[in-house]
Amino acid sequence: MQSKKRILLAEDEEHLLEAIKLNLELEGYKVSTANNGKKALQIFKEERFNLVILDVMMPEIDGFVVAETIRLENSEVPIMFLTAKNTNEDKIAGLKKGADDYLTKPFNLEELILRVNNLVKRSLKGDDLKEFNSYKIGDKTIHFNSFELVNGDESITPLTKKETMLLKLLIERRNDAVSREQILETVWNYDVYPSTRTIDNFILTFRKYFEPDPKNPVYFHSIRGVGYKFTDQH
Repeated sequence: MQSKKRILLAEDEEHLLEAIKLNLELEGYKVSTANNGKKALQIFKEERFNLVILDVMMPEIDGFVVAETIRLENSEVPIMFLTAKNTNEDKIAGLKKGADDYLTKPFNLEELILRVNNLVKRSLKGDDLKEFNSYKIGDKTIHFNSFELVNGDESITPLTKKETMLLKLLIERRNDAVSREQILETVWNYDVYPSTRTIDNFILTFRKYFEPDPKNPVYFHSIRGVGYKFTDQH
């Protein structure tokens, strides 16, 4: 017997959550639900899913931040946003966060099911889904899946999970300033609040790894009063 395809559904409107869950289950999907962003991230870490459906406006952590956090660890699982925000700017913002689809409320349940089926099929084939498994800075290459930094002389420096996640966030947002709050939400998931000094120390470590002259960085910058920025011409 073929195992059921699994969907994570995060929506804080209880009636809508139950209606979507029921319709997806009638289609043969196994649905795990969350009514806030923090719970959604906890569930995502515990199970494997073929699709994640996120309401944008949720308590604890909003859908955009949940999507960004998922993308730091998983570049493959399709993500669909459900939202009452229907401007082009909102849609573009959602797609930039790593979403594969964007459905505005109110929506037709039949259309939702069709879009879900298409995304799940695509996830199974792996079509058009980009791997973001490595990135080269100077003569050094970061391997995100193995938490390793391969140096120009082929020696390997092990990276911690937090180092890897912070590097991935800064690289995905390269040439843009990333706020300390954004880093806390996506890398630390609100579980632990590191001091500014803690994040500064990560940046100092990155400079030692990558900068020709750590005192005059060209890649990793501290933006006073805002956060941090990775600059590269990739």
